[in-house]
Amino acid sequence: MNKHKKKQDFDLIPSSDTPTCDTHLVHLDNVRSSQAQILPTDKAQQMAEIFGVLADTNRIRLLSALASSELCVCDLAALTKMSESAVCHQLRLLKAMRLVSYRREGRNVYYSLADSHVINLYRSLVENLN
Repeated sequence: MNKHKKKQDFDLIPSSDTPTCDTHLVHLDNVRSSQAQILPTDKAQQMAEIFGVLADTNRIRLLSALASSELCVCDLAALTKMSESAVCHQLRLLKAMRLVSYRREGRNVYYSLADSHVINLYRSLVENLN
Protein backbone atom coordinates (compact mmCIF):
# COMPACT_ATOMS: atom_id res chain seq x y z
CA MET A 1 0.00 0.00 0.00
CA ASN A 2 2.88 2.40 0.75
CA LYS A 3 4.40 1.84 -2.69
CA HIS A 4 1.05 2.63 -4.26
CA LYS A 5 0.78 5.83 -2.24
CA LYS A 6 4.30 6.88 -3.23
CA LYS A 7 3.48 6.30 -6.90
CA GLN A 8 0.39 8.46 -6.45
CA ASP A 9 2.57 11.23 -5.04
CA PHE A 10 4.66 11.20 -8.22
CA ASP A 11 1.52 11.22 -10.34
CA LEU A 12 0.59 14.57 -8.76
CA ILE A 13 3.64 16.24 -10.31
CA PRO A 14 2.61 17.61 -13.71
CA SER A 15 4.80 16.17 -16.44
CA SER A 16 4.77 19.50 -18.31
CA ASP A 17 6.91 21.01 -15.51
CA THR A 18 9.82 18.77 -16.46
CA PRO A 19 11.95 20.49 -19.07
CA THR A 20 12.84 18.38 -22.09
CA CYS A 21 14.95 18.85 -25.17
CA ASP A 22 13.17 20.44 -28.09
CA THR A 23 15.38 18.53 -30.47
CA HIS A 24 16.20 14.88 -30.10
CA LEU A 25 19.90 15.19 -30.83
CA VAL A 26 22.35 13.02 -28.89
CA HIS A 27 25.60 14.83 -28.10
CA LEU A 28 28.06 11.95 -28.51
CA ASP A 29 30.98 13.83 -26.95
CA ASN A 30 28.98 14.44 -23.77
CA VAL A 31 27.76 10.85 -23.68
CA ARG A 32 31.27 9.46 -24.14
CA SER A 33 32.79 11.71 -21.47
CA SER A 34 30.03 10.85 -18.98
CA GLN A 35 30.08 7.13 -19.71
CA ALA A 36 33.01 6.50 -17.37
CA GLN A 37 31.18 8.30 -14.53
CA ILE A 38 27.90 6.41 -14.61
CA LEU A 39 27.60 3.66 -12.02
CA PRO A 40 27.49 0.04 -13.16
CA THR A 41 24.11 -1.57 -12.53
CA ASP A 42 25.38 -3.81 -9.72
CA LYS A 43 26.80 -0.85 -7.75
CA ALA A 44 23.63 1.16 -8.36
CA GLN A 45 21.64 -1.80 -7.00
CA GLN A 46 23.79 -1.91 -3.85
CA MET A 47 23.31 1.82 -3.32
CA ALA A 48 19.56 1.51 -3.86
CA GLU A 49 19.43 -1.23 -1.21
CA ILE A 50 21.29 0.97 1.27
CA PHE A 51 19.02 3.93 0.58
CA GLY A 52 16.05 1.57 0.90
CA VAL A 53 17.21 0.56 4.37
CA LEU A 54 17.70 4.23 5.23
CA ALA A 55 14.16 5.04 4.09
CA ASP A 56 12.72 4.23 7.50
CA THR A 57 12.12 6.74 10.28
CA ASN A 58 13.09 4.37 13.09
CA ARG A 59 16.36 3.35 11.45
CA ILE A 60 17.27 7.00 10.80
CA ARG A 61 16.53 7.80 14.44
CA LEU A 62 18.81 4.95 15.54
CA LEU A 63 21.57 6.28 13.28
CA SER A 64 21.07 9.76 14.73
CA ALA A 65 21.52 8.39 18.24
CA LEU A 66 24.64 6.48 17.22
CA ALA A 67 26.11 9.49 15.40
CA SER A 68 27.12 11.01 18.72
CA SER A 69 28.10 7.98 20.77
CA GLU A 70 28.26 4.24 21.09
CA LEU A 71 25.11 2.85 22.75
CA CYS A 72 23.73 -0.50 23.86
CA VAL A 73 20.36 -1.87 22.78
CA CYS A 74 18.76 -0.88 26.12
CA ASP A 75 19.92 2.73 25.69
CA LEU A 76 18.70 2.84 22.09
CA ALA A 77 15.32 1.43 23.09
CA ALA A 78 14.92 4.06 25.82
CA LEU A 79 15.98 6.88 23.49
CA THR A 80 13.69 5.91 20.64
CA LYS A 81 10.81 4.65 22.81
CA MET A 82 10.90 1.34 20.93
CA SER A 83 11.00 -2.16 22.36
CA GLU A 84 14.39 -3.82 22.62
CA SER A 85 13.16 -6.45 20.19
CA ALA A 86 12.24 -3.79 17.61
CA VAL A 87 15.60 -2.07 18.08
CA CYS A 88 17.42 -5.39 17.56
CA HIS A 89 15.44 -6.02 14.39
CA GLN A 90 16.33 -2.59 12.98
CA LEU A 91 19.98 -2.93 14.01
CA ARG A 92 20.15 -6.31 12.28
CA LEU A 93 19.14 -4.63 9.00
CA LEU A 94 21.60 -1.77 9.50
CA LYS A 95 24.36 -4.25 10.32
CA ALA A 96 23.60 -6.31 7.20
CA MET A 97 24.14 -3.16 5.13
CA ARG A 98 27.38 -2.48 7.06
CA LEU A 99 26.06 0.82 8.39
CA VAL A 100 26.57 -0.10 12.04
CA SER A 101 29.07 -2.26 13.88
CA TYR A 102 29.08 -3.66 17.38
CA ARG A 103 31.33 -4.86 20.15
CA ARG A 104 30.65 -7.05 23.15
CA GLU A 105 31.56 -6.08 26.66
CA GLY A 106 30.56 -8.82 29.06
CA ARG A 107 26.83 -9.39 28.59
CA ASN A 108 26.27 -6.05 26.84
CA VAL A 109 26.51 -5.32 23.13
CA TYR A 110 27.41 -1.77 22.11
CA TYR A 111 26.57 -0.40 18.67
CA SER A 112 28.18 2.44 16.75
CA LEU A 113 28.17 3.75 13.21
CA ALA A 114 30.36 1.50 11.12
CA ASP A 115 32.95 4.04 9.99
CA SER A 116 33.61 7.65 9.07
CA HIS A 117 31.86 7.23 5.70
CA VAL A 118 28.55 6.50 7.41
CA ILE A 119 29.08 9.35 9.86
CA ASN A 120 29.88 11.75 6.99
CA LEU A 121 26.84 10.61 5.00
CA TYR A 122 24.58 11.10 8.01
CA ARG A 123 26.00 14.54 8.84
CA SER A 124 25.79 15.69 5.21
CA LEU A 125 22.15 14.75 5.05
CA VAL A 126 21.38 16.51 8.33
CA GLU A 127 23.19 19.67 7.20
CA ASN A 128 21.25 19.74 3.92
CA LEU A 129 17.94 19.72 5.80
CA ASN A 130 18.62 23.16 7.27
